[in-house]
Amino acid sequence: MTHQFPDNFLWGASTAAHQVEGNNTNSDFWLMENLEGSVFKEPSGSAVDHYRLFREDIARMAEMGFNAYRFSFEWARIEPEEGRFDPAELGHYRDVLLACKEWSITPIVTLHHFSSPQWLIKQGGWEAAETPARFARYCAHVMNELGDLIPYVCTINEANISIGIKKIMKRHELQSGAQGAQVGMNMDRMAQMQKYFEELGKAFGVPHTEVHSFLAPRSEKGLEIIFQAHMEAKAAIRLIRPQTRIGLSLSLYDIQSRPGGEEQAAHALQEEFLQFIPYLKDDDFFGLQNYTRVLYGPDGILPIPDGAEITQMGNEFYPEALGAVVRYVAKHLEIPIMISENGIATDDDTRRVVFIDRALKGVHDCISEGIQVLGYMHWSLMDNFEWQLGFAKRFGLIEVNRATQERTIKPSGLHLGNIAKRNAIEQA
Repeated sequence: MTHQFPDNFLWGASTAAHQVEGNNTNSDFWLMENLEGSVFKEPSGSAVDHYRLFREDIARMAEMGFNAYRFSFEWARIEPEEGRFDPAELGHYRDVLLACKEWSITPIVTLHHFSSPQWLIKQGGWEAAETPARFARYCAHVMNELGDLIPYVCTINEANISIGIKKIMKRHELQSGAQGAQVGMNMDRMAQMQKYFEELGKAFGVPHTEVHSFLAPRSEKGLEIIFQAHMEAKAAIRLIRPQTRIGLSLSLYDIQSRPGGEEQAAHALQEEFLQFIPYLKDDDFFGLQNYTRVLYGPDGILPIPDGAEITQMGNEFYPEALGAVVRYVAKHLEIPIMISENGIATDDDTRRVVFIDRALKGVHDCISEGIQVLGYMHWSLMDNFEWQLGFAKRFGLIEVNRATQERTIKPSGLHLGNIAKRNAIEQA
């Protein structure tokens, strides 16, 4: 049986600038990766050199059958010093947007995807009251310069990620090897980090407890600052480019309960999603990012069930999570949904093909029920730098030989591209 998607459905894949571009020397992550005793397993270096090779990567997406690309601009490149915007870097991202236009690829631009300018962190980072205004100023400058080429903009990637990080740490306690649903954390090194923290504080010129990068443990005030940054950026963008559709993305598990765990699951849903609806309800779309489910019992998070298939990230292989999350987002938030990330880390590409098919079956069912889903952006376009875990985790539809930077489209990439070309999935 064939399941047809809407004719205007956006099919594509996602990347994040720091994970693919390479040599992002003004960012906080670059500094953290290169410290002595770093918690990062390896530095990003030249990554997969997407900064230089973006044209052929975008052309390859079109060849595969995609019509959309979600990627990020790097704030640390565009504003390397506070108030100084680099015209050459803005020109680079204009070239990326023009390459999308040349290949009929719809760009979905994320303005902040985890990495920040070093100067921002030195001034209090994502706990500082001034950060929302600074972020809005950067967003306004970008949209003034490039907004004519940006139909969709995501202000902040996974604005709720600090909540997810707490759960990652809890899962690591329960199940050795669990490394995080949405972001690569080197949990094996976390227990030995005191020396690293001391070096980190020296590098930023503040006490290490005051180094507030986007992925650092966060206070309630810090979480509020992130969402305030979204609100201020949204207002600034709408003044400059009202035609551009604006949203942000959240990291969401499929939250399920076992008998007695209903109250714990309801609390998790409130904590991870529902409390943020006031910030999102007048957005133009919602960026939904999902990789797996999490189970709750009477005492909180349960271990992954015995015998379940586990991905390289220590997650349960559970593509059905996506459809479930689309449904509960649609139940509470009446704006269109963009699936901005969904995928698995695995060296067995046949499992990625299965994951894609089962995830898309859930998406199609949601569309059939009347839920407005704008598109599906697979994570990730290419194997890339998975933050603290380095290059070992394979999320990509495209394999990259980092010695030569040669790209090879995996069967899963051809498979998803063929679905996009047909705009349909086949189900037995």
